[in-house]
Amino acid sequence: MKTTTTAMRSLSVAVLLLVAAAASASAAKDRCHSGDKAALLAIKAALGNPYHFASWTPDNPCCDWYDVDCDATTGRVVGLAVFQDANLTGTIPDAVSGLVHLQNLMLHHLPGISGPIPPAIGRLSNLSFLTISWTGVSGPVPSFLGALTRLNQLDLSFNALTGAVPASLAALPSLYSIDISRNRLTGSLPPLLFSRLDKAQQEAYLRLSHNNLTGSVPPEFSAVAFAQVDLSRNAFAGDASGLFGRAKPVQQMDLSRNAFSFNLSAVELPEQLNSLDLSHNAIYGGIPGQVVNLTNLQLFKVSYNRLWGAVPPGGNMGSFDAYSFQHNRCLCGPPLADPCK
Repeated sequence: MKTTTTAMRSLSVAVLLLVAAAASASAAKDRCHSGDKAALLAIKAALGNPYHFASWTPDNPCCDWYDVDCDATTGRVVGLAVFQDANLTGTIPDAVSGLVHLQNLMLHHLPGISGPIPPAIGRLSNLSFLTISWTGVSGPVPSFLGALTRLNQLDLSFNALTGAVPASLAALPSLYSIDISRNRLTGSLPPLLFSRLDKAQQEAYLRLSHNNLTGSVPPEFSAVAFAQVDLSRNAFAGDASGLFGRAKPVQQMDLSRNAFSFNLSAVELPEQLNSLDLSHNAIYGGIPGQVVNLTNLQLFKVSYNRLWGAVPPGGNMGSFDAYSFQHNRCLCGPPLADPCK
């Protein structure tokens, strides 16, 4: 009987603790920090009080507002995701800097949002994820983003940004994903990008396609554990062989439509590779026979280069048609029409 009573008391205590925790979380959500609410209302006002923010009213807790995410314990606003509204117009409001606990900021598919990325973004010291994509935002990729020491992912794709990739991004110790594709960037790549990232703990993702970037792939990139690298449709040149290596974790690599020139015969293909596009460059040598052992390979394009020799048979190579190999004057064998002599 004593054992039963003790068990019932323990159960009661556990239930009370759960109720208290739930009540605390609910209270935190309802509390809605006055500073966060003021900042959000200022953002709404700066954008002209559009219908998109109809739920943002002083009478309701800001943690219940559309697009807003709050920490369940503290009640502070940690996420703001505004997306897919062509009717929103204006610039990114400076009032966003008032959300001092913000960890995730997403402004996505807002074509009416224009102007530069404001310095207010650089004051969000707790930011881990920053997305400003598919907007009319223009101007440079600001160097003050290098002050966001907790930043993990940066997505500035599909905008009208100009200038160079700022070297200040190389100072960020936790930044592992950069996507600034589909802009108007110029200049060369910062050689120390991702250099502070612990490659034993985190793989890197770099997407810079459809810009006007020049120069070569920095030799320092050979030490980066890339899982994905997309440098396609730029004006890069020179040797990119440092991105390759049998033991490297690269799964997707797109270097197409540049002016890269290196000996493909001399590289070892990453064993985890599932997508490789080297087309439209000045790459020479032969296709490594190792390619037939890449069991995950689903896309392989080396057309419009200066390759020679036979297309290696076997493995997944039978799934790639002539389009993957065409316009290499000295490449031969199936699926090409030219037989090897």
